[in-house]
This record gives sequence, C-alpha cells and structure tokens, in this order.
Amino acid sequence: MPIIGRSGSRPRTRLERKHDEEPRFGSQLQERKGNGSRAVSSGVQLVEYADILAARDVIAGRLHHTPVVTSSYLGEQLGVRLYFKLELFQKTGSFKVRGVLNKLHHLGDEARRRGVITLSAGNHAQALAWGAAQWGIAASVVMPAASVRSKVEATRGYGGEVILTEDDLLETCLSIQKERGLTLVHPFDDLHIIAGQGTVGAEILEDLPDVDIVVVGVGGGGIISGVAAAIKAKKPDTRVIGVEPEGAPTMSRSLEKGEPVHLEHVDTIADGLSAPFVGKHTLAHARSLVDDMVIVTDDEILQAMALIIERCKVTAEPAAAAGLASLLAGKIIVPAGARVLCLLSGGNVDRERLKSVL
Repeated sequence: MPIIGRSGSRPRTRLERKHDEEPRFGSQLQERKGNGSRAVSSGVQLVEYADILAARDVIAGRLHHTPVVTSSYLGEQLGVRLYFKLELFQKTGSFKVRGVLNKLHHLGDEARRRGVITLSAGNHAQALAWGAAQWGIAASVVMPAASVRSKVEATRGYGGEVILTEDDLLETCLSIQKERGLTLVHPFDDLHIIAGQGTVGAEILEDLPDVDIVVVGVGGGGIISGVAAAIKAKKPDTRVIGVEPEGAPTMSRSLEKGEPVHLEHVDTIADGLSAPFVGKHTLAHARSLVDDMVIVTDDEILQAMALIIERCKVTAEPAAAAGLASLLAGKIIVPAGARVLCLLSGGNVDRERLKSVL
C-alpha cells in the first residue's frame, strides 16, 4: 500500500501556533449549508484544511494511505457506483491512530514525560497504546468492564495500561488524570484529533475526486468531523452523511437539542459507535458540515457486515458496516449512478461476534 506523504514547505497553521497550551477558541463558525455560508457566534472553532495537511505531514511515513476499492455487485444492487475506503487496513486496525499521532506530536516534553490517559471502548484505546509506544510515552486507558476482550488484549499488547471499570468512564478517567498528573488524549473532542482524522478525507479526495456522497459511521463524532472538514473545504457540493445505531443516537439527539447530550444508556452491537456523549467541537463540525444523519438497527448492521465479508472479502467490524447498512435499508436517498463512498472505519471484530455473523 502507498504511504502518506507530502513534499514542500508550508506556513505554520493556527493549531500549530497554539500547541503549547490548551486552546481557548473564540472565533465564529462558518455554517456551510447548501451553496451559501453564514457565520454564527458559537465560541467553537472548526478545523481548517491547512490543519489537516499539517496533520498529514505529521503522520507521513508512519501510517498507511489506505486503499479505495469498488464493489460492482453491491453497487448494482443499490443502483450506484459504490466505493469503500478501507481504514480497517490501517495500523492498529482503524482510523483512530491518525488523530492520536497528531495529538501526541503537539504535546510538550513535560506532558510526554508524565504520560497520557484516555477513555475508550477499544479502537482509540489500541491507537493510543500503539502511538504512545512510538514516542516512548506511558499510556493509561480506562475501558468499560464489558469491553470486547480482543480489544482489551490488543491494547495491553501494544503496551497500554488498561483500567477496567463499571463506573462512568469519563469521571473515572478524569479522576485518575488528576491524581497522576496525566494529559488527557480525548477520543474525539479535540481539534488535533479531528485534524488527524481529516487526513482520511484528504485521501478520499485524492483517490476519488468526483465522489458525490460520503457515508460515515458516527460515535463521538471525531471521524465525521475530520472527513467533513476535508471534503467540504474542497468539494462543498459533495454530501457527507452520518450513520448512528438506534441504540446510541448521541449525535442526532445533540443536533436536535442544539447542545451536547449525554445518553444514560446505550445498547448496540456496534461498540465503536457507542459513545454516550459527543463534544462541543464534534457537534459544531456536524452542525456546520454534515448534510444529514440517519439511524440504523443492529440487525441492519449485521446484515451489511455479512455482505461485506461475503462480497468484498474483508472483515469489517459492526461500526464500519453501518454506512452500507444505511444504504441497503434505504435510509439515504441516492440518485441513480451516483458515486457513493462508505468508510470502513475499522476491522477489530471479536471472534465470537464474527462467528455469530457467519
């Protein structure tokens, strides 16, 4: 597979100029809906394309430029030209490591010496453990006690300290962070993380510049924020659509309410989309840059997952299959012949779950 890289020099971005401190953002949001744009006072800043290119420089030579492939059979069934972006072939098995490497790059020496901490159901946990090891940084990860065993074992295998809890993940994480003096590497609500995830969108634009619709699974919103920031910066008419499981419609509820909400209970087979809350940054990006949000059932996800295995010969985890599920279930209105890309965000699927699918 080709490796990400860009040549040439560039000016320092806004995020780079602020990397020595936690930024306090106070600029205006550009709401890009339809053909126009309007500024709204929000106190939250959007990632710019220059930030994404800067993140791409950071991860160049360390991570894969993952392939975009077609599926003639599934495309014919849907009446579209269907493409998949295979982030399941990325280091640690998901897109998460892109944002992690970009965030760790911007930490100061003292923060690296003290160590980092995060909360995650699995993919971000593995990404931080692996990424921190590349920098020689100690990483602690707070995970749900009911986490998929394979993801827990992989996180430990990459060198991370796993802390399993049945209590509130965020509260537990913040308590340990304060006690140990660690730096929080948020799984999604951080502009360096979002910029890193935006490199997925930059690659999509390179490999499929005439894409009409990009479909992305949504948990906390980091990946769709980054992808949308990249796509809308260069192709504002391309539709970016988010997909959530009905058992964890966190972003949809937050958009409806106009502020981040915290779900008291989530229940979905797609653990990668099970974040019980979104953040102010990801909500701002979704509100400004995402064209629509749709909901799919766990059964629809499992059917899509089985078809991806059968027809595409790759093993996508449930979260990654949500995009195809939305198309198969008719949740998205797609013009005949449109070029549609689904992001297969990860392939870290538990063996027992895979057996049930097969």
